[in-house]
Amino acid sequence: MDQVVLNSGDTAWMLASTALVLLMTPGLAFFYGGMVRTKSVLNMMMMSMITIGIVSVLWVIYGFELAFGYKANSQWYGAISFSGLGGVVNDLTNNGGVYPIPVLVFAAFQLMFAVITPALISGAIADRTKFTSWAIFVGLWVTIVYFPVAHWVFAFGNKVGDTVTGVGFLAGKGLEDFAGGTAVHINAGAAGLALALILGKRHGWRKESMRPHSLPL
Repeated sequence: MDQVVLNSGDTAWMLASTALVLLMTPGLAFFYGGMVRTKSVLNMMMMSMITIGIVSVLWVIYGFELAFGYKANSQWYGAISFSGLGGVVNDLTNNGGVYPIPVLVFAAFQLMFAVITPALISGAIADRTKFTSWAIFVGLWVTIVYFPVAHWVFAFGNKVGDTVTGVGFLAGKGLEDFAGGTAVHINAGAAGLALALILGKRHGWRKESMRPHSLPL
């Protein structure tokens, strides 16, 4: 594997960026909480906040490995060994020998996007789901949908000499998703639309007042 010299400035900036993206999830919780009726505020906010706990645990156990782990000639998903971050760190050298930052910093940064993506979906089903059902959905959705799609978009492969293998499906076709528009927003939007169609309208829609609890939030 090619060795990349780590850059302290890049590492510091990525850590700061990771912290800033983390703040987006509680910010989203307040936004969604303010847009629903009083009776749904706590449930709505917790639907966003619980993603931090669920996705973080799954990310460490197998999520990062599934999204960025090295698997020869795999366009669809990374390695699957449930060995935690240790297995990926041994295989992955700065995501294809490109980024001059530690692998664990890269993993933390990508985790923040894995956390906020299912949180974005929750706004599409406000007032229409139980917290327990949502928590189960989050775990299943990130495993079946987000982790593989993250591999398609963000996995630039494992670089050995001049050969790069294990490039994600879309990344291999030249997709450059700098802002997460594909893995995060298209992904969350499609899931939100599907859930809204399945669950249908809120009870009392157009019959009861649906005024937001607090617009300033």
